[in-house]
Amino acid sequence: MSRIISVITGDIVGSSDAPQGALERTMQLLSRAAGELTYWSLPPARFTRFRGDGWQVLVNAPELAPRAALFLTARLRADPEAMASRMSIGTGPFASLGGADLSDARGAAFELSGRGLDAMSRLRLLSVEGEGLTALHPVVLDLLEQHCRKWTRDQAAAAALALHPGNPTLQDMASVLGISPQAVNYRLSGGAVQAIRRALTGWEEAFLAHAETGSWTR
Repeated sequence: MSRIISVITGDIVGSSDAPQGALERTMQLLSRAAGELTYWSLPPARFTRFRGDGWQVLVNAPELAPRAALFLTARLRADPEAMASRMSIGTGPFASLGGADLSDARGAAFELSGRGLDAMSRLRLLSVEGEGLTALHPVVLDLLEQHCRKWTRDQAAAAALALHPGNPTLQDMASVLGISPQAVNYRLSGGAVQAIRRALTGWEEAFLAHAETGSWTR
């Protein structure tokens, strides 16, 4: 069986009209956020910048790619000076993960991710295609995008913590944010984050169940 991965390819929305320094700040924030994915017990995401406002990250556990994309989105929305980014998830096998970074990586996952970004409407923020998906998966991601577009800065900061696959407690998140557990719950409820977490868990369970019966493995 071939092993599959997910690749997230992104570009920054409105980068040509960005205030001075905004693009660099956004890229630095994305790089740091991608580094935080190691706290999810994942191998390094190997954040790689290309084409000025373009970037890529690797998600070795493909079932977690939508969760990772929403996490990156939350980190950007929580920062008042960061710009938004479109993100295309491609899931499939790979031929090479490259050398020092992903600039020379090759394989279907990378191709699907790049083509998906090129085909995305400028009005969309998230897309997904590749192996292990049904017709419903893009629809679910579309609904999740509509929720995250409405996050306030505070809701996004809480969502970034809540999206950890270990499901941190309200007290855990409150300690990081420096607010009460009740205030954390208020932010999560306002941002529909509990519903988002349930949807992501269902996505991940369905993906892994399909992997067990398919011709590929994670």
